[in-house]
Amino acid sequence: MTETTPAATPILSIVQLRKSFGALVATDDVSLDVMPGELHALIGPNGAGKSTLITQICGEIRPSAGRILFEGRDVTRLPAPARARLGLGRTFQITQLCNDFTAIENVLLSIEARHGGSFDMVFNPRRNRASMALAESWLEQVGLAGRGERPVSSLAHGERRQLEIAVALAREPRLLLLDEPMAGMGPEESAALTRLLLGLKGRYGILLVEHDMDAVFALADRISVLVYGRVVFTGGVDAVRDHPEVRAAYLGDAQPC
Repeated sequence: MTETTPAATPILSIVQLRKSFGALVATDDVSLDVMPGELHALIGPNGAGKSTLITQICGEIRPSAGRILFEGRDVTRLPAPARARLGLGRTFQITQLCNDFTAIENVLLSIEARHGGSFDMVFNPRRNRASMALAESWLEQVGLAGRGERPVSSLAHGERRQLEIAVALAREPRLLLLDEPMAGMGPEESAALTRLLLGLKGRYGILLVEHDMDAVFALADRISVLVYGRVVFTGGVDAVRDHPEVRAAYLGDAQPC
């Protein structure tokens, strides 16, 4: 008798998720999953509902219907902080950092938040050698070695994106939700961030929302295409390139690049 290997449990499962704002349906029975170690890209034109979907996954807004499962656990009604504690990390379209702090202080804040600490007049995590060493290692992993003492306000746009990923990683997530990390970047910055994300593949489940199709095609294991709040297709890079409905809705009539 042939033994079969049990199928892996998705780290994230979205089941018929729907969100309505009055008559406007922002997500319309969306179902998709992300497997452990997989980079699953979500693409679609502006207004397709991508960011609304991410905010539901994070717990910032509650869906009108459907379920969100994280490592098999129904988290649909859990608030955002509880989901973060379970291991759900996020970056934003607009970088969310403490501009008056240095790069390493931003990472230290994230480390202390992970362990229930704070950054105040009484307890300064800079005095904790282990926390400092850990923060420096996260900065090194995202390509910011030697920039820890620079104020966030002095960092280039691409460096801020790298720092935001370091801040997310410092919370030791199981899943990363990356909302348009290439937004506002030039070609060189996008290429550098693509290399960084390639280095994270396999270590984390990643759901990537992105308009930069060169980055998507270089990074994704699978791609889901969202149009008017609905997933119209999910498949590998080659299948997405060649799918006529996807090309008409998003890639246009030009030959796939």
